[in-house]
Amino acid sequence: MASDAVLEITDANFESEVASSDQPVLVDFWAEWCQPCKMLGPTIDALADEYQGKVKVGKVDTDSNRDTAIKFQIQAIPTVILFQGGQAVKTWQGVQPKAAFAEELDKVLV
Repeated sequence: MASDAVLEITDANFESEVASSDQPVLVDFWAEWCQPCKMLGPTIDALADEYQGKVKVGKVDTDSNRDTAIKFQIQAIPTVILFQGGQAVKTWQGVQPKAAFAEELDKVLV
């Protein structure tokens, strides 16, 4: 992960980092072999830097954290889910422009 602001979210820490978070959490479900996931990486890094302190941004490697991927029925990657209060409030599939994520993040921060 290029940005230090991006959390590594795993099956083991999902509860503490996402479900119990008092901040909104943007989670990128990805895999190392996925080209579209790699294309989305710089966008996720930029969002993590820009929203640092207001929104947690993390990545779940679906190959290493199958339980979490199954729990959220991840059937295609990249899939990005915005969580607020431990609940999924918005889901995107495929590569999206940064503005699409920023628009939703700004809504939950109001």
